[in-house]
Amino acid sequence: MTGVLASVRTPDEAESALAAGADLIDLKEPRRGALGALPADVIRMAIARIGGRRPLSATVGDLPMEPQRLARVVRDVGALGVDFVKVGMHENPVPVGCLAALGAAAACGIRIVAVLFADTGPDFTLIERARDHGLAGVMLDTADKRSGTLRDFLDDARLSEFVARARAIGLVSGLAGSLRASDIADLVAAGPDYLGFRGALCSGGRTGMLDPDRTQAICAAVRSQAASSAATATAGAQRAPHSRASGAPSMSLAKST
Repeated sequence: MTGVLASVRTPDEAESALAAGADLIDLKEPRRGALGALPADVIRMAIARIGGRRPLSATVGDLPMEPQRLARVVRDVGALGVDFVKVGMHENPVPVGCLAALGAAAACGIRIVAVLFADTGPDFTLIERARDHGLAGVMLDTADKRSGTLRDFLDDARLSEFVARARAIGLVSGLAGSLRASDIADLVAAGPDYLGFRGALCSGGRTGMLDPDRTQAICAAVRSQAASSAATATAGAQRAPHSRASGAPSMSLAKST
């Protein structure tokens, strides 16, 4: 079922997100851009505070697409002990050598998530290429938080395609980008592993402080919607054999992946 990725910028916020029910704690500094990096000592403190009670991810910053630099920073962040390292794909097409460099880091045991940006014309063939280079997952986000939300740039059909392509080849998938509570029902229906939130969890926008009540409300809403979607899917699967056995018209449906 779909879980909540909560982006936090301090160990205290990490603890608050955990208590509120977040499924994945994402360590980043929103004041430094879409994937602003936190200092290594802050990441270490957050890891010590969470103590393995939830998986953690950390961003490497909005880095230029330089293969050697990417690989070095990914290794440095991965060595801190997070479960996932998030890397923004800030150029389209991705420069030659970048995915190979990330693949070399992945071969050392680092679980890398490639982040594509909906507002820069993302190339979905990167999903399969990420798998081919041994990356663990892919995510959609927005690069310019002032320009609009995820769904302002990609319609629900394209978002569902992104998730389905990732799932079909065994990659973790996530959707983020100034998401609001009103987006939850439609995006859970797409079936991503995670919906990512920051601004909706905070008082005063994404650069403000994490609000425990807002975070708890978002987590509860995602959990409720995910459970409802799972129940609907199960009921549909149970009805289908009965309908065919009773002589009802048979409909050939493509399996959702």
